[in-house]
Amino acid sequence: MTATETTKRGTWSKRISSIAILLAALSLLALAAAALGWRSGLLPLRIDFELLALAAIAAVLGGVTAAIALAVWRWRLGGLRILLLAGAFLLGAGFVLLPLKLTMRHAPPIHDITTDTTDSPAIIAALPARQAEHAATAAYGGPATAAQQRAAYPDIVPVILPLSPPKAFDLALATARGMPRWNITATDPAAGRIEASEASFWFGFVDDIVIRVAADGAGSRIDIRSLSRQGKGDLGVNAARVRAYIAALKKAAG
Repeated sequence: MTATETTKRGTWSKRISSIAILLAALSLLALAAAALGWRSGLLPLRIDFELLALAAIAAVLGGVTAAIALAVWRWRLGGLRILLLAGAFLLGAGFVLLPLKLTMRHAPPIHDITTDTTDSPAIIAALPARQAEHAATAAYGGPATAAQQRAAYPDIVPVILPLSPPKAFDLALATARGMPRWNITATDPAAGRIEASEASFWFGFVDDIVIRVAADGAGSRIDIRSLSRQGKGDLGVNAARVRAYIAALKKAAG
């Protein structure tokens, strides 16, 4: 290879590496802007999701570009350092975006999960906050939503405990207080109702939770509902939350 060819190869490698760096930075900036835009209230949800899509596209293109640059410039230490930096950026974006993409393929397009699809526990305390956020309706979606839930999450069912309602309520409340990142917003022992909320780590999306404790023969029946405030789908988050609570409650009950 002549000196001219080597110089040209180095020039193109630098350009490709620079493009990889720019795409990686664009991906992270779009990802951060989407979260900050929603948390600050400056951007509507539609724009935030468009920024998220931009971050995903930039991450994919950046990864391909970095791979090409590495193949061309693999023997140059300086180029390797640049590509490692680009790779770190892309891994950061992929850490957030890849799980979202994989979950979207399997989770149904619903954002309301309940152990009682016939008489779903009602959201009460969170209604003012939901109205202030212009959130989706807190009314249950009916047979269509129930059918989608049963098909995707047939294991989500009520918990029956051999405890009196007062004791079951105390156990349900203690379990709710022990759930990570849950914020207890209301308790009504007489009605057997507990309400809570949980915000997502990155975007700060808030989901509302209601637990209902009722007599069931000589024991008690505990139902739980988890409902997102925004979006048409939840990427399986509400189902995972309900399952985690049910598992913790059963463990606490022994």
